[in-house]
Amino acid sequence: MDLSNLSILLQAFRELGWQNIVMLGVGGFLIFLAVKYEFEPNLLLPIGFGAILGNLPLTGVTEQGGFLKIIYDFGISTELFPLFIFIAIGAMTDFGPLLENPRMALLGAAGQLGIFTTLLLALAIGFPLKEAASIGIIGAIDGPTAIYVSSKLAPHLLPAITVTAYSYMSLVPIIQPPVMRLLTTKAERRVRMPYTIKPVSRVVRVLFPIVVTILVSLIAPKASPLISSLMFGNLIRESGVVERLSKGAQNELANLVTLFLGLVIGSTMEGKAFIQPQTLAILGLGLLAFVLDTVGGVLFGKLMYVLSGKKFNPCIGAAGISAFPMSARIVQRFVSEEDFQNFVLMHAMGANAAGQLGSVVAGGVVLAVLAGVL
Repeated sequence: MDLSNLSILLQAFRELGWQNIVMLGVGGFLIFLAVKYEFEPNLLLPIGFGAILGNLPLTGVTEQGGFLKIIYDFGISTELFPLFIFIAIGAMTDFGPLLENPRMALLGAAGQLGIFTTLLLALAIGFPLKEAASIGIIGAIDGPTAIYVSSKLAPHLLPAITVTAYSYMSLVPIIQPPVMRLLTTKAERRVRMPYTIKPVSRVVRVLFPIVVTILVSLIAPKASPLISSLMFGNLIRESGVVERLSKGAQNELANLVTLFLGLVIGSTMEGKAFIQPQTLAILGLGLLAFVLDTVGGVLFGKLMYVLSGKKFNPCIGAAGISAFPMSARIVQRFVSEEDFQNFVLMHAMGANAAGQLGSVVAGGVVLAVLAGVL
């Protein structure tokens, strides 16, 4: 055999650095979590495979003209993929429980505590303002919001921030229960809240996304792309006259964009750029943001518990984050461990829907504030 030909065949092995080998392992681990434990499999599976592709030398898939680079330029650089995802999320979200019980909106606001606290902490330990804001937005516990904000403010941190955000979203069942247990008493966890159905008219359901879009866009114009995409998806759902569009947004659009989004985000996790001390810092700050979100929601729930004469279950506050409807289900499961006849799911769904809305508004507020500062 011609040794020169053999050398060419082995060139990729010579280009394979230890960082690439580590990231191949990380990609495999993400796939393992998705397959074995079903942790956010729709995202972690393509992200894991994308990480493997992005760390194979000489393939050209992430270089100019490569298929993953083309997809990245189309969907991430233009910020279209996060907005498409928001249309799909809006079509899947039922804001009915929130409209039936509007006070749950307060819990959705309290559940964003981690964003701004982590932003300040990231600044304190030396991250520049744009990077600190991008890291803080992990506290939204909302992958598309994190992608949208970080792609505008700190695109070089996009891989670490995206993986952190989606990883912690998948760990909601593990992270939230200990925080709720630590901050609430047994008596508080056993508070029962009868649910009285208050019918929400079709007119209100249709007007809600329109009014929210107008108000938020006027208050924080930078939030308009995020909130309008979410609310347009919800309008499609609630109008009741475009069922095909609604189902298409919930299924085909969501599936295709999630698939491409995961692949291209994973492909940006190139070893030399990803394995840095700041990546570990982002992972730690992201976890802190998530915990603080839960703490903020539960503490505000405890305030409502006191103000209501001990008739409000403070655990519902933990659902005031964007992980919809996973967090609401976790709250119901946690509460039922104390009292299997205690049903707070619909109240928690209201708080969870408010958290979904609150995370989008918070992302827009961060962009609006920084637009005025920078």
